[in-house]
Amino acid sequence: MGYLVGVDLGTSGTKTVLFDPAGRALAGATAEYPLYQPEIGWAEQDPDDWWRAVRETIAAVIKKSGINTRDIRAMGLSGQMHGLVLLDRDGAVLRRSIIWCDQRTGLECDQIHERVGRERLIQITANPALTGFTASKLLWVRNHEPGIFERTAKVLLPKDYIRYRLTGEYATEVSDASGTQFLDVPRRTWSAEVLDRLGIPADWMPAVYESYEISGQLTRQAAALTGLPEGLPVAGGGGDQAAGAVGNGIVRTGVVSSTIGTSGVVFAHTDSVRIDPGGRVHTFCHAVPGCWHIMGVTQGAGLSYRWFRDEFCAVEQVMARRLGVDPYELMGEQARSAQPGCGGLIYLPYLMGERTPHLDPAAKGVFFGLSARHTRADMIRAVMEGVTYSLLDALCIIREMGVDASEVRASGGGARSPLWRQMQADMFGTRVCALESGEGPALGAALLAGVGAGIYGSVPEACDAAVRPGESVQPDERSARVYRRLYPIYRGLYAQLKPSYDRLAETLEALREE
Repeated sequence: MGYLVGVDLGTSGTKTVLFDPAGRALAGATAEYPLYQPEIGWAEQDPDDWWRAVRETIAAVIKKSGINTRDIRAMGLSGQMHGLVLLDRDGAVLRRSIIWCDQRTGLECDQIHERVGRERLIQITANPALTGFTASKLLWVRNHEPGIFERTAKVLLPKDYIRYRLTGEYATEVSDASGTQFLDVPRRTWSAEVLDRLGIPADWMPAVYESYEISGQLTRQAAALTGLPEGLPVAGGGGDQAAGAVGNGIVRTGVVSSTIGTSGVVFAHTDSVRIDPGGRVHTFCHAVPGCWHIMGVTQGAGLSYRWFRDEFCAVEQVMARRLGVDPYELMGEQARSAQPGCGGLIYLPYLMGERTPHLDPAAKGVFFGLSARHTRADMIRAVMEGVTYSLLDALCIIREMGVDASEVRASGGGARSPLWRQMQADMFGTRVCALESGEGPALGAALLAGVGAGIYGSVPEACDAAVRPGESVQPDERSARVYRRLYPIYRGLYAQLKPSYDRLAETLEALREE
């Protein structure tokens, strides 16, 4: 039996899962870690926390499964994209990682556009300079922490730091590297032009692999720490969205995924490079060789739901502990009791700024239309609807680009909610299905490793063997009619609030400097 291990390094925690070749999860384990926010709009994590979580979850999975580890054929890695991990010449971490949702680098994005040229940057990297991407973070360190910048020898992404700890190799792969702003996305290699114009040494960049390729083998030290066999092949893997797309079978045109995790993502496969000139959505290399994907990202999807749970649903959390259920289950019951549209209450999910379609780190979350008649149930449902409107923003742009989206597959934590799946069907106007496996990125990473190890002949073949669609829902016309009337109001709110967002950002900056 050729077992496969998939490791998904998320924002809230790391999940490791053991799969058989049919994609069945045999054992899984999760370990959480903190998010540090030293300033408003900043977001950092400690790479040592990631490495601890990986070691703990691998050991737990081996113990739960009871298998002979010699029967494991390969391991694949998936992880949160865009995070900046800086290592010195000895491989030691120089500072906490500035992760994907950090919004401190607006001025550095301006510098990138000045040095490379906005249009030229989009031609090479397929995207404008964005605060969430790795390049602007590295420039921020140069501008604000020159001592750390001078000691830097390697720049890695989060999952690739874990690869380094497992194999000793400095390596990445095309899907995750696409989000650094250093990759020539059409050519699937580092851009010497961008690196030169930004003054970044090319030897700081790790080797780039295709996502299924074996990038290293487990070292003796890592084997002792994890319980896995020495020499185990480790595949390139994928950024969380590309790996999740493989785990959802988004490897051919026509099928789109909608993921509600900490962020929200609408993901579409394409056989050729398609770039939105406005940079509202991202074009990255797919984990499928010779293919790309278009991705719209909303920053505060599941993050909004979790924030509301933590700040306003203490009663539900206490009741959930007593009943032995998830607090989100009780929140979902309340949301179902509210009417579609929540009596005109609209939520903008911009808790960490926004990417698609606004590219605005200054955007802030808003409850609009709140009145004395609204209840907690209305507010919970409004958060869910606001997140879904933000996903619809992305889907509309993808459709404008001529990409077929005849079927949507729901994934991420939000896919476990029947109400959230129905909202998506109602707003998207198409069938939305869940999947038998909810393991998404971990499964995708494992399947990519299976291709690299020779268990499957190709990535699509791996998906055909292991990915099975589950229950589906069709749009409810009555609810869809409500959302069609309210969505233009949702879309118009950002433009009306934009001057106030900018003024607030300027005021807060002035107050910090006083």
